[in-house]
Amino acid sequence: MKYRVLVTNAAMRDVEEIYDWIAEHDSPAKAEHVLDCLTQLAESIAAIPGRGSRPRELPPGLHAEYRQVFFKPYRVIYEVIGADILVHLIVDGRRNLQSMLLRRLTTA
Repeated sequence: MKYRVLVTNAAMRDVEEIYDWIAEHDSPAKAEHVLDCLTQLAESIAAIPGRGSRPRELPPGLHAEYRQVFFKPYRVIYEVIGADILVHLIVDGRRNLQSMLLRRLTTA
């Protein structure tokens, strides 16, 4: 089955914020490298969408198939919906994500 990767506007803003922060605090070249790696990771989900693990912050009982893959320290959190993969969140995994993750995924 061929999967299509879609990225929410919120996840696109996440990437922009990560890029801007790295460019300002490290270098634009490093920001480009991280952006390229995150883009490749998101696109690679289409090959094997079930490979990601379930985010540990999610409570049991959510029926959606939320998964995550990593480009440390970043996490790409996505949902598999039929033949579509919807990327909801791209974030630094060192943050406390429970409330942010629940808010983002339950209002999408």
